[in-house]
Amino acid sequence: MPPKGTSVRREAKPGDPASLSATEQTRAEILNAAASLFRNQGYAATTLRQIADVAGIKAGSIYYHFSSKDEILGDVLNAGIDVVMKAVREKIDALPPDATYRQKIAAGIEGHLYGLLHHGDFTSANIRVYGQIPTEAKNKHRVVRREYANYWDQLFADAMASGELRADTSVAVVRLFVIGALNWTVEWYNPQRGSFKAFAEQITGIVFNGILKP
Repeated sequence: MPPKGTSVRREAKPGDPASLSATEQTRAEILNAAASLFRNQGYAATTLRQIADVAGIKAGSIYYHFSSKDEILGDVLNAGIDVVMKAVREKIDALPPDATYRQKIAAGIEGHLYGLLHHGDFTSANIRVYGQIPTEAKNKHRVVRREYANYWDQLFADAMASGELRADTSVAVVRLFVIGALNWTVEWYNPQRGSFKAFAEQITGIVFNGILKP
């Protein structure tokens, strides 16, 4: 079961042009192009013309779908959070009703890593450009980030209340440490070095057991 007291946002996923209408396909291509450019060269260095070129459309056509680069950025950032949140919820919801909090946290870690590493442009753009974006755009996106943080805070708080998680630190510190460590795997994860499942299990083991020999 998911943590208590959490809200669910309307899902906004990275574009999958093959399954969309013509208008939706173009919008998805714009978002995919923007996510890749934001990830690779940052927000400030990316222009609408570059986004249009990568998406394969005329620069002026962007304004039919988005009013500004900031609006595109907002959708890219939100999609990066939403796809990870969806993966986390699916993993936790798939557990049996009597699952321990250790199992729930492990499932959440695997879900976070899956969403993060299988939608790299959107999630990496979210991590890389957040500090560069205008204040107004940052404030809007902060609401989405806070909702995801609240989900994990509730999970860790419930685990502490159950006695399964050490209670000599704050929920916020635990969440910042775990999610922060997971997020940066997008910078160095190499799928050719082993299966994703084995990688997720190794990361989960380090989170729970540390690096010292038992």
